[in-house]
Amino acid sequence: MAALRPVTLALLALLALVQVGLWWGEGGLPNKARQQAKLDTMLAQNADARRVLDRLNGEVQDLRQGLEMVEERARGELGMVKPDELFVQYATAANKP
Repeated sequence: MAALRPVTLALLALLALVQVGLWWGEGGLPNKARQQAKLDTMLAQNADARRVLDRLNGEVQDLRQGLEMVEERARGELGMVKPDELFVQYATAANKP
């Protein structure tokens, strides 16, 4: 096997340096791992926030619908209508049977 020429050795050294920079430099594997860890943390936080938001939205819907039911029951069953008050109940399209 013939001895490698100095130009060939220099090119191989440059190739090795470029590869080291690509794999271990800014944007290489360690940076990718850090960014992936940040992404995983953010996705977990978003999932937790989504669960809390869904629960709160459910509570809001219950309160919006529940207040009408509570008021109707209090006025009708418990007689919470003032003597000089006229209680009128109407049904919207969504509430009609």
